[in-house]
Amino acid sequence: MTALSLAEEGCNIIVNYVNSKTEAEELVSVLQGKGVQAAAVQADIASTEDRARLVEKSEALTGNIDILINNAGPFVRERRLFSDYTSAEINSLMQGNLLGVMELDLLMLQGMRKRGWGRLIHFGFGHAAEARGWPHRAVYAAAKVGLVSFTKTLAVEEAPFGITVNMICPGDIRGLNKEKTISEVSLLEDEESPRGRPGAGEDVARVISFLCQPDSDFITGNIVDVNGGLDPIRTHIK
Repeated sequence: MTALSLAEEGCNIIVNYVNSKTEAEELVSVLQGKGVQAAAVQADIASTEDRARLVEKSEALTGNIDILINNAGPFVRERRLFSDYTSAEINSLMQGNLLGVMELDLLMLQGMRKRGWGRLIHFGFGHAAEARGWPHRAVYAAAKVGLVSFTKTLAVEEAPFGITVNMICPGDIRGLNKEKTISEVSLLEDEESPRGRPGAGEDVARVISFLCQPDSDFITGNIVDVNGGLDPIRTHIK
């Protein structure tokens, strides 16, 4: 939904995927139908080598990267104590949710600085800015809370160069709802959501599109909850 929203604003799009080649190529076809350039590039954000290859291929295809949507992030839905994680799982979660984001930003910053314009969007979870403990999500939560601090710091450092840095914190938007519009979910019921309906991909996409507007340059360092009032931590603690 974010790709479609930005394409409607006239942005050329690079779609990153890990395993979903068919779906990525289908999306690219839809984007090209909107009159913009689009391509799909395979890369695992948790891999240093893949991150470098993603940037190299993307720049070769587009010339410049002015907007980076750092929405990739591995997540273990199974509720698990920290003591039950393996070292490999911890490393993967930290690479995918914090270190990989930082390194991708670093690879983009020099070009954005030279052009005097850039938009960096990070992804967190609801109420991440409060840095509360999240039992059974220790590694993921630690990575995202660290990303909150990094988002705020980088926003201050890069503001003089015309680069904004913000974080989007979606609610529990699951499955096919990620690909739906607001009108498609407006009549559905969600008992967990204070709003009463489930979230849709468009809920997130419309906020990102706004933050990427040229005139949104005074909005930076913000952590934006898009969750219908749902508190994921309090909801799931028993």
